[in-house]
Amino acid sequence: MALAEKAGAVKCDISERQPGRLAVLSILAGAYIALGGTFSVIAGWGLGDVSLAYPAVQRLLSGLTFPLGLILVVVLGAELFTGNNAMLIPSYMRGHHGFGPVLKNWLFVWLGNFAGALAVVWLLVWLTDIFAAEQYRRTIVSVAEAKVSLPWLTVFFRGIGANWCVCLAIWLGMSGHNLLEKMAGCVVPVAAFVAIGYEHSIANMFYIPAGMFYGAEVGIWQMFSANLLPATLGNIVGGSLFVGCLFAWLHGRRD
Repeated sequence: MALAEKAGAVKCDISERQPGRLAVLSILAGAYIALGGTFSVIAGWGLGDVSLAYPAVQRLLSGLTFPLGLILVVVLGAELFTGNNAMLIPSYMRGHHGFGPVLKNWLFVWLGNFAGALAVVWLLVWLTDIFAAEQYRRTIVSVAEAKVSLPWLTVFFRGIGANWCVCLAIWLGMSGHNLLEKMAGCVVPVAAFVAIGYEHSIANMFYIPAGMFYGAEVGIWQMFSANLLPATLGNIVGGSLFVGCLFAWLHGRRD
């Protein structure tokens, strides 16, 4: 908990004193998550009819490959909105900073993550035509359309589940003493949220725009209002309350 408390204070300090660094770290995190998303589509839907006939196999393969993004965030250091939903709460509860810097960090990191994810979609997926094969094109289009067709509250509650898992993974990753332990901590909870089908706002900043590039019938406003907004709000609840607040209360120092 002391490590999380210190990390949250440092993150807020970067927000206030080094906005340029914050922007680069946020863009990198969005790009890392998008890279993991690309890997998950290729791995999960690359078995042709097997992926359709055995959906559990597809979900498991996608789940086990998607954590690449979070591993890069945790090990290399980057600013991920969903992780910060939990990481900034212990330092706030201990009085290191007010809630204003927390909201400022969340807003700017969210925007930076979106920019990083879009950059990967355009430069490294669309322009390179990674999903050119019909199996992949059909998959990314259907994923994008499915994500904006869910009821608003369904996306919200799935967002809670997603970031509960992601922030638990970050906490486990922080507890690791070497590279393998940090990687192992990131993999299982994140693989679980992907396989279950929860909604992660930053991941969806990759999946939905990628589907739109490949012909998904999704509008920009629809992307925001039907998915990114409820997923973001759910992610905030799942990360800040279920992990940040709860762990700070359970394991924080008592004065």
